[in-house]
Amino acid sequence: MIVNPQLFNYRLIISSLLVVLTVLGIYSFTNYKSIKSYEEFLKQEKFLIEKELSEILTSYDELSQDYDLMSSQLQEAKLETKSALDSLRLLKSDLSIITKFKDQLSVLKTRSRVLLGAIDSLNAANLKLQQEKRYALNTIEKKTLAINVLEETNDSLNKTIDEAALLKVNSVEAKSYKLKLGKKRFTEKARRANAIDVCIKLTENPLTIKGKKDIYIQIVSPQGNVVADKGEVTFGNASLIYSKKENFNFDNKNLEICTAIVADDQDQPFSKGFYFINVFHKDRKLGGTSIKLK
Repeated sequence: MIVNPQLFNYRLIISSLLVVLTVLGIYSFTNYKSIKSYEEFLKQEKFLIEKELSEILTSYDELSQDYDLMSSQLQEAKLETKSALDSLRLLKSDLSIITKFKDQLSVLKTRSRVLLGAIDSLNAANLKLQQEKRYALNTIEKKTLAINVLEETNDSLNKTIDEAALLKVNSVEAKSYKLKLGKKRFTEKARRANAIDVCIKLTENPLTIKGKKDIYIQIVSPQGNVVADKGEVTFGNASLIYSKKENFNFDNKNLEICTAIVADDQDQPFSKGFYFINVFHKDRKLGGTSIKLK
């Protein structure tokens, strides 16, 4: 059999081309798969970086703005993180870009941990201060209540002591009479009487402060007028029209004071009816009595 050399060469070239094409096809397919995997890897890395940056931004947004000293730092960190996220979203995935942003993400995460740690410490300190404040307020409230109780008790004791230390009158006696030429003629006849003797018995009281005391005697006629009007004396918001003032020294022992009250011309003659005799120390009535003139 005779073989045509030219035909053989054609067949050899075609066979070689087929082999080359097959090898190139296999290489291209393998290279395509590798590129697709690489692109998927870059895409996944970009997604993860974006997710972490978004989480950092969210954590900043959720932070309380009550910390004036850290607000500028938080705002700066927030702006830097947002800028990195926006830049990453705009840029096409590339290994050098992904590497750069991963490094930047590491720095931002470290900064975020420091800021969040500082704020957690502030929150803990603030909570402790709030607890201490509540404890202090409760303590102050309890002590205030205790002081108020003590003050009320003290006021009550002082009031009791003050009342116990007041002058006390055991009895008040009064007799009407006719005073003429220095002589007394006791009578219950209104038209004959022109004076009244008043005797006051003060009770011994060790709590009363010793010293000079004033008492005021007031005699009120049946018509409501003050007999032998000596004027008006004022004690704070109270006032008293009196018939006679007696000044004496009290040394905490029983004491009797007797005094005569002579009617003025306009009070004479006395009227029939009851005359009321009242005894005062300052604005406090110590006692009293009454007589009836016929």
